[in-house]
Amino acid sequence: MTARRWVTGPGDGRTVGEVLARAGADAHALRDGRVFVGRKRARAAHDPVAVGDVVEVAAPAPASTAPLVILARDGDVVAVDKPAGMSTIADHRGAADALVNRLARELGVDASRVHPTSRLDRDVSGVVTFALSRRAAARLLEAREAGRYERRYAALASSEPRPSRGPWDAPIGHARDPRLRRAHGEGAVAALTHYATAARADGGETLLAVAPITGRTHQIRVHAAHAGVPLLGDRDYGGAARLTLPGGAVLELRRVALHAARVVIGAARGTPFVAQAPVPAELDQLWARLGGAPDAWNLCVAMELP
Repeated sequence: MTARRWVTGPGDGRTVGEVLARAGADAHALRDGRVFVGRKRARAAHDPVAVGDVVEVAAPAPASTAPLVILARDGDVVAVDKPAGMSTIADHRGAADALVNRLARELGVDASRVHPTSRLDRDVSGVVTFALSRRAAARLLEAREAGRYERRYAALASSEPRPSRGPWDAPIGHARDPRLRRAHGEGAVAALTHYATAARADGGETLLAVAPITGRTHQIRVHAAHAGVPLLGDRDYGGAARLTLPGGAVLELRRVALHAARVVIGAARGTPFVAQAPVPAELDQLWARLGGAPDAWNLCVAMELP
């Protein structure tokens, strides 16, 4: 099923429900959060519409058959391994298969209790940490503000950045496309990412160890692109959609080559909370096809960054 889009005309109805009924739209779309009036998500059938409003019903996300992997749990703090292709929270393709809803079903709790403390983009994989209570959310916020919330990513870039390690600190703001962000864009705010080259493949593609200090939308992707080394598969920010190997084979890149490998949340007292997600097979295989050393992932996750 593809997305469907209408411009409301006279006689089409005055509410979202009336417009959807007249158009013969998917009966589950409103419940799933896939109906938009302009850029605003419709919440109920009685939401008003006016002549000229654009009503769009997004296609549902394909249901994931992969089991949900819980990496670590400490009371009301839970870390989950998100696969690429799954949204963290409800997006334009609905809520049913979003990670937050999958976790709620797994734990047998209402989704309103499950709060992600960071969000990974749909085409990015790895550790996502959730708070299941206000007390846990406050604990994680305090750790973040105290500098005790550490995140380590592994990224495959088109080439090696210059210098090979250091900070990316361009402020990030809005781009013309409201879905995207841009270095020095409109309303830009401070952003800081530490990075270092972990290894290079035969064609110059580079495995980077990355640690975002701030948490801006698309931060690592924007900073890498701004540095002239867009991430493989990141079409939105200039990354290659396919690669041609020396022997002529063409590799299709179906996801962003970015993986949240580890989260460490230090405690004021006691043992830190640690969650580590293994590198997914598709990234491991991509790196191998590029001629990268198999032990590079471990080096990437373990190496020191400022």
